[in-house]
Amino acid sequence: MSEQSVSEKLPIHREVVIIGSGPAGLTAAIYAARADLAPLVIEGEPSSTSDQPGGQLMLTTDVENFPGFPEGIMGPQLMADMRAQASRFGAEIVSAKVSRVDFSDQPFRLWIGNSEASEPTHTADAVIVSTGARSVMLGLEAEQRLIGHGLSTCATCDGFFFRDQEIAVVGGGDSALEEAGFLSKFASKVTVVHRRDELRASKIMQKRSIDNPKIEFAWNSMVEDVLGESKVEGLILRDTVTDDTRILPVTGVFIAIGHRPNTDLFTDCLDMDEAGYLVTVPDRSATNVEGVFACGDVQDHTYRQAITAAASGCMAAIDAERWLESRTD
Repeated sequence: MSEQSVSEKLPIHREVVIIGSGPAGLTAAIYAARADLAPLVIEGEPSSTSDQPGGQLMLTTDVENFPGFPEGIMGPQLMADMRAQASRFGAEIVSAKVSRVDFSDQPFRLWIGNSEASEPTHTADAVIVSTGARSVMLGLEAEQRLIGHGLSTCATCDGFFFRDQEIAVVGGGDSALEEAGFLSKFASKVTVVHRRDELRASKIMQKRSIDNPKIEFAWNSMVEDVLGESKVEGLILRDTVTDDTRILPVTGVFIAIGHRPNTDLFTDCLDMDEAGYLVTVPDRSATNVEGVFACGDVQDHTYRQAITAAASGCMAAIDAERWLESRTD
């Protein structure tokens, strides 16, 4: 692994800098490195919740739907392999967090550490943003302990593991009911836990869920705790009206109360939609700033899968390569 100290003489110029190191960022790094662009990957900090190196797969155990692994692979191992592959082709990786960017002029400027410093840490001809998104959680200690051990934020990823089991979905919007409907294909019963007595979801999603014989509702209920030391064994629910508590025995729980893209760094320079996701040109990875590209969950609120993130990372690297070539024509 080629690591570069940020204490070297500043600023350091690169043709391509990639911010983020999930499946999108590392795939972009592999393609950019193979194109002889010598990309620098600023992967984030292990202590950060918003830009965890390796992305959400670092919090995932078995990954069984990523092509090429018939027996499945652990999420952290998949990301370690992608990281090693990017390094093998010449990508350099810095374990640090970008604190400030300036995309107002060429070359682009990026700061690590002190965002008030007059000189940036790095400059770049092209930047690929792959900072991802994170699931909004309940804020319980048990979530950190049980994520990947019966507690999940992705039904498409993990629903298969709960065949013929009783599980719960926390949330009341379209995403929660969509997750519940998908999970009902596998589980024997899905209980939707919602803190009010009516759903926020669209009428058609409500009707589908109410008509589904496998879906039940725990109204006026909030999750006070998740039971289990090494795996989910149940939920402690508190009634928001009576304040009474009860135990809901389940072997799995899916948190579906929303996602938040990691885009705070780009608030004043890149276009975003109403939910904060970066806006890219249709069928491409280009943003509103020429030379800045975005890929992965930071611009995808629809699929949020490792394979689609990797695919968009490939697109961003190819878009960046072609854009750089166009400047020399």
